[in-house]
Amino acid sequence: MNFLRRRLSDSSFVANLPNGYMTDLQRPDTSTSSPASPAMERRHPQPLAASFSSPGSSLFSSFSSAMKQTAQAPPAGLLEPLGPSTPVVQRPRILLVIDDAHTDWAKYFHGKKANGEVEIRVEQAEFSELNLAAYVTGGCMVDMQVVRNGTKVVRSFKPDFILVRQHAYSMALGEDYRSLVIGLQYGGLPAVNSLYSVYNFCSKPWVFSQLIKIFHCLGPEKFPLVEQTFFPNHKPMLTAPRFPVVVKLGHAHAGMGKIKVENQHDYQDITSMVAMAKTYATTEAFIDSKYDIRIQKIGSNYKAYMRTSISGNWKANTGSAMLEQVAMTERYRLWVDSCSEMFGGLDICAVKAVHSKDGRDYIIEVMDSSMPLIGEHVEEDRQLIADLVVSKMSQFLMPGGTVPSPLRPWAPQTKPAKSPGPGQPRPPTQGGPRQAQSPQPPRSGSPSQQRLSPQGQQPLSPQSGSPQQQRSPGSPQLPRAPSGGSPNQGSRPGATLPAQPRPPVQGRSTSQQGEEPKKPAPSHPQLNKSQSLTNSLSTSDASQRGPPSEDEAKAETIRNLRKSFASLFSD
Repeated sequence: MNFLRRRLSDSSFVANLPNGYMTDLQRPDTSTSSPASPAMERRHPQPLAASFSSPGSSLFSSFSSAMKQTAQAPPAGLLEPLGPSTPVVQRPRILLVIDDAHTDWAKYFHGKKANGEVEIRVEQAEFSELNLAAYVTGGCMVDMQVVRNGTKVVRSFKPDFILVRQHAYSMALGEDYRSLVIGLQYGGLPAVNSLYSVYNFCSKPWVFSQLIKIFHCLGPEKFPLVEQTFFPNHKPMLTAPRFPVVVKLGHAHAGMGKIKVENQHDYQDITSMVAMAKTYATTEAFIDSKYDIRIQKIGSNYKAYMRTSISGNWKANTGSAMLEQVAMTERYRLWVDSCSEMFGGLDICAVKAVHSKDGRDYIIEVMDSSMPLIGEHVEEDRQLIADLVVSKMSQFLMPGGTVPSPLRPWAPQTKPAKSPGPGQPRPPTQGGPRQAQSPQPPRSGSPSQQRLSPQGQQPLSPQSGSPQQQRSPGSPQLPRAPSGGSPNQGSRPGATLPAQPRPPVQGRSTSQQGEEPKKPAPSHPQLNKSQSLTNSLSTSDASQRGPPSEDEAKAETIRNLRKSFASLFSD
């Protein structure tokens, strides 16, 4: 017993005991030191740090607490955010509506949102109330000065979208706002209709020239266009082929600037008026009309109207007239669909025609988004225009969305069948003759399957004397043969090539086709490395050749490089 007490007095022995392990042998004699029992001592164990004073015990305590914190911590993927995420509120998009004050377009866009979440703020003004400044990178800043309820309102803003419902040019009223259209286009703003088409509609003969193209494309039966003659000034206006004739001066709307001429004497008087106006003029045969026809298209909505003059005026849009909606026929649909494709596409347009008393139709004019709305469904048409604008805004204002240009790019366009693009299969790079790949039909020597050279030169055809020439990276540029095949032709399936005698090259047979003399020379200056490797001429197997030489070693190196590139870039 005394031995055990001596061992317990040793601090190193006590340190190795488990935590809370207390015995009567560790304490002094219970009869003399304390009346408390050993059971009471076990109810109040010593803390770990207090019981063990050695460095090892403190390290064990730190390790235990770290393990407990790690077990209680949630996984990294289940961590909750520190606070509620704040939704990103996008700024409202500004829609500039160019129209007179008779129509309040704000109520038609009330509650509508672009992409279902971006608010639309409507700013409405006429061309005469606008001014602007356009920048290359800063867009377009518009200044607006309008009078609302007797109060002058001045505002400056940067519009995001434009709706044009007003004519930008009218010679009759002396209004020319084409410079504003240029400024909006300069700022790169999307619009309905496009600003490119709005500017092109500032000259009626220019628009009529597009109708002439449709007339020649569809023919007089499907697209009956009225016969018209254009005069840039009064000098060539000597006489008309027949009378009565309608003379139209310059660019005007709503029947203004149109005169019906009955005879030659009146025609000469009108010629003098054209000289005073210093403008162009057109003449067209007068059509004794029974009624006018108007076919309008707003997005994908079509309507057809018939207008009959009551006042007896030869202009159905002047004076009193009776208007009624008629059935939309496939003939009318063809007219308006054909006209909606001009100037890169018209989202809103209308075709005007005249139905003569002999039962024939004559197309006389096409209108753009500035056309007046008529009939009993004006409110419906305005709502259709608003829905169309919201759809276009959602399309153009999406992240990464761009405004499609109606102009064709300046780079020359080539057909994919003639110029292999990046999406087409690569030419084979293995040794041997060129073989057609599975996604592509075998090439033949016909002109319809010609392929352009790598840098876009003239197509190489068998008739021109070089069918699908392939040169090795070390072969020089050889002149084209005047007829027959080229001296450096490679054999291809589907093309029969005339046998050409060639000089023997280092033990090679002159009857071997599809081989090239391996003469070291600079590569073709117009080919890059990948093209020169993939388009190199295939050679026959080394077992068919004579003793290896320096040229043969170079050819073998090139062939190995070609196979390496083929394995790297193969699908």
